[in-house]
Amino acid sequence: MRSEPHRETFDAGLKSFVNEARLLARFDHPALVKVFRYWAANGTAYMAMPYYEGPTLKTALAQLGTRAPESLLREWLDPLLDALTVMHREQCYHRDISPDNILLTASGPLLLDFGAARHVINDRTQVLTTMLKPGFAPVEQYGGTMLQGAWTDLYALAGVLHYPIVGRPPVAWVVRVVRDPVQPLALTHAGRYSATFLHAIDAALAVRPESRPQDVAEFRALLEPGPQQDAALDEPPASIAPV
Repeated sequence: MRSEPHRETFDAGLKSFVNEARLLARFDHPALVKVFRYWAANGTAYMAMPYYEGPTLKTALAQLGTRAPESLLREWLDPLLDALTVMHREQCYHRDISPDNILLTASGPLLLDFGAARHVINDRTQVLTTMLKPGFAPVEQYGGTMLQGAWTDLYALAGVLHYPIVGRPPVAWVVRVVRDPVQPLALTHAGRYSATFLHAIDAALAVRPESRPQDVAEFRALLEPGPQQDAALDEPPASIAPV
């Protein structure tokens, strides 16, 4: 039997779970978790979905044992951007993209843990707001009056790309806002990845929301090399097979 002090949090969590299932059931994209059906019973709720198998991106990068080449990062990135386009078109935002929330399946990367549905809980308890991941959560997710949008997810996704390039997550926003110690990847990693790729990541990791690409289309445009820009460097083949 649940104690009364926890009932309100449980009810908020139950509502959040159902909201998450309802939102996911609307989407049909290979890089988004598919929900076949959801229902309430026995004082709780359930959702039925396919069985997904594979390592998280965080685990896979640890297994790789070397820097991930640009070709592999772009291979993962493309379906994730497609998935975000589908979500953002419906005014839904993930808000919790990170290397441990991306599963690498036999059919490609899969976004896990639909963060937007947890917003109900975040408003109720201070404990659960710690789910914000330093380095991947931008300034607008820490409260205040700044709007969240596609640029919020793009910051986190750029952080995911930064992770295998540098070997660690980006510096947390709370540090960057005081005196930003972050040097652009286009300077620190020039010659290891194409300038186009690095400039696009730097742009999406801008501290101020208005300085980032505002939607997936704008970010994709930055990723496309122009006629005078260098192409991706020649790289040894690399792959990570699902386990």
